[in-house]
Amino acid sequence: MRTDDFDYELPERLIAQTPVYPRDSSRLLVFDRENDKIEHKHFFDILDYLKEGDVLVRNNTRVLPARMFAYTERGAKIEVLLLKRVDLKKWEVLLKPAKKAKIGVPLTISDELKLTPLAIDENAGSRIVEFSYNGVFEDIISRLGEMPLPPYITEKLKDKERYQTVYAVNNGSSAAPTAGLHFTDELIEKIEKKGVKILDVLLHVGLGTFRPVKVDDVEKHHMHSEYIELSEQVAKEINLAKSESRRIIAVGTTSVRTLESCVDDSGKVVAKKGDTDIFLYPPYKMKVVDGLITNFHLPKSTLIMLVSCLTSKEKILEIYKTAVQEEYRFFSFGDSMFIF
Repeated sequence: MRTDDFDYELPERLIAQTPVYPRDSSRLLVFDRENDKIEHKHFFDILDYLKEGDVLVRNNTRVLPARMFAYTERGAKIEVLLLKRVDLKKWEVLLKPAKKAKIGVPLTISDELKLTPLAIDENAGSRIVEFSYNGVFEDIISRLGEMPLPPYITEKLKDKERYQTVYAVNNGSSAAPTAGLHFTDELIEKIEKKGVKILDVLLHVGLGTFRPVKVDDVEKHHMHSEYIELSEQVAKEINLAKSESRRIIAVGTTSVRTLESCVDDSGKVVAKKGDTDIFLYPPYKMKVVDGLITNFHLPKSTLIMLVSCLTSKEKILEIYKTAVQEEYRFFSFGDSMFIF
């Protein structure tokens, strides 16, 4: 399967630059697989498509203000993007321009925060660095760091919390699980009152999620690992729902990857804490997920490949073409789609 098979044309004007208010007023494209039917709604209409007994699985990761700027002794500026914590003071990061960062030579972010590159990951293009500081690292970067908005968003974000889900609690991501940005506290309350069970899993979004596919052959793309957690209780709840033929609906591709990373050989979901580098693309058939709430993703990305596993790449590209014609807003701050 070729990477170009997942390409599509998108007018630049449809790339959302700012989030909508309120969150659940974004548009929602609904695709009913059984009836091959598309409907155009708003996100608050998701209530009409969720049923009592459904299980909604969401990723409760929280985005770190992970973008900072460091300087060499000669004053050269280097962008630092936190990707994944290695231990207390060591992180995997992206440095740009990386060639100005020499192994073993300290870089200064501020008087209270410095870092030293220790090693290079040639495959990922990332660096392992060690930070030196006094105090609590998270407090320091909350003052010094910026929200790591994707490069296709050029507008300044006025409210940092708009790049967090309302249920984000576990710090560690370099990007938001954007399908969750459409939920409000009020909508969540209505969903629970309808008898839908909401469960939390964790995937800290890093390079694996947003690293572009640079090879022609999809199968040769290597997914960078990301940290996940799925508890014993969540596994128990999902297995019970599956045994009772109740739907498991994932909020976002990161929830899908977490769920599909935690299935044993017998088809049961098992608890897990650790890294996953699972890469889902057709003809993979979902073992856990029955439905997906997701945003519209970049052409030729691992995310559009994952979404295609729920139907086919031909159908997804057809849906995307419809979304373009209907002028949906695309990518992180864009509109959403529900596939069931």
